[in-house]
Amino acid sequence: MNDDKTSADPEKEETEPLEATGVISSEEAQARRGDSAESDTSEVLEFEFNEDGEEDLKKTLKKFRADLKKCKAEKEEYLTGWQKERAEFANYRKGEDDRKAMLSESMRERILNRFLSVMDSFNMAFAHKESWDKVDENWRKGVEYIYGQMNTIFEEYGVKAIGVEGEIFDPNIHQSMELVATDKKELDHTIATVIQKGYKLGPRIMRAARVNVYEYKE
Repeated sequence: MNDDKTSADPEKEETEPLEATGVISSEEAQARRGDSAESDTSEVLEFEFNEDGEEDLKKTLKKFRADLKKCKAEKEEYLTGWQKERAEFANYRKGEDDRKAMLSESMRERILNRFLSVMDSFNMAFAHKESWDKVDENWRKGVEYIYGQMNTIFEEYGVKAIGVEGEIFDPNIHQSMELVATDKKELDHTIATVIQKGYKLGPRIMRAARVNVYEYKE
């Protein structure tokens, strides 16, 4: 009789709540039951059923097609937005590169401009050929060598002198200081003398050449 009282009922053990056994708390058991219910609901919602409780393949397929259409629309929206952001970033980078290049070019031009006065001093000394030829030969050759080095540096940075006697006057690169009358028609509007050489850095004019210009008069 004692054995019958103390024996456990298998069915009762299987159905007895876990929280009653002390294995887990009642709160954890409730959470587990809630997760299980939500999982079951989400699985059910993936399909459509008819009135008999059987899966309706047509309705399910229609639902899947609607979901697919929605996903495609969202994909296109995200792709368009990503492409737009990418294009804007590319334009921003290009703008930054252009600004950096312009700043670098501006700084280089400012530095080279500081040396134009030095080149003017050389040109003024060489302009008086007779006086220059009377200078000590060794000293003269040394100065001419330095002048050559300066010209080499200018050429490396793309700086070129402008303003040559005999060329057609161009207001874009020449600054007329004085008109010189001439009776030779072919010399009209040509450079008579170069007072001060001009310089350009690539296509940009650093300084216009100061010149005297021939003016034809009968």
